[in-house]
Amino acid sequence: MSEPAPGAVIVISSHVIRGSVGNRAAVFALETLGYPVWAVPTVILPWHPGHGPSTRVTVGAEDFDRLIDDLIRAPWSGEVRAVLSGYLGGAHQAEGVARLVEALRVKNPDLFYACDPVMGDAGGLYVPEATAVAMRDRLLPLASLATPNRFELSWLCGVELETNAAILEAALSLGPSRMLVTSAIPMMQGGTGNLYLSGNHALLAEHRLIDNPPNGTGDLLAALFVARLLEGLNEERALQLATASVFEIIARTGKRGADELTLERDAASLATPMAMVQMRRLLHPGQKRRS
Repeated sequence: MSEPAPGAVIVISSHVIRGSVGNRAAVFALETLGYPVWAVPTVILPWHPGHGPSTRVTVGAEDFDRLIDDLIRAPWSGEVRAVLSGYLGGAHQAEGVARLVEALRVKNPDLFYACDPVMGDAGGLYVPEATAVAMRDRLLPLASLATPNRFELSWLCGVELETNAAILEAALSLGPSRMLVTSAIPMMQGGTGNLYLSGNHALLAEHRLIDNPPNGTGDLLAALFVARLLEGLNEERALQLATASVFEIIARTGKRGADELTLERDAASLATPMAMVQMRRLLHPGQKRRS
């Protein structure tokens, strides 16, 4: 693995006391791959809500804005190379994230902003609609990369996505120049895939589907893919490595019977994954339109 270029990553997402979701997953992955991380919590929870009811502490509008203001004027803001946002505790936080990205880009026009629009899954939205709308209208237009799952992309575009061709068309219409869509349509039986679209590539990374995976895989994939791109790898290799790491960790977690990603025992899988991932090149929507 090549040495990551200097530069910190600001990660803005949920914080759980027990478990490996949100910031807990993203920060561990980025730091394991050599990146300094500034971690900003949007909500604080004892554990993932899927484990049962618990206390929820949301960082309110005034406090969140103060934190963002501090980061904007921090004497070390020049260290920041990328921002990754995930789960938001309310619509007010989307405006704060947008202000941060815009301010940092004044200092560094090449700042990489990855938006993981965490809002729902096949069961529907699990954030208020106002929060989802704020992510769509305020954050996605700023994003260098967006990493929705298939349900989230469908909600954002207002269309059903039953084929990978439809996913690619929706990704192209949404706006960010790079889009990584999880839970894409697999081409291999018993598999699942991550579908990636940029100006240069339409790629599908597939692996065997593992039933009932723990929460946090989307947070982990987004962080790993950002890390690999910042490392300077080409898009296909970055996608392959990020997908392989997540698959390997899910498989190892499942064998242990754990109810959370066992990242602390699988740092090697983050750095040098050995799992096999099937990479496929798909017809780019732009090529189809030119033909």
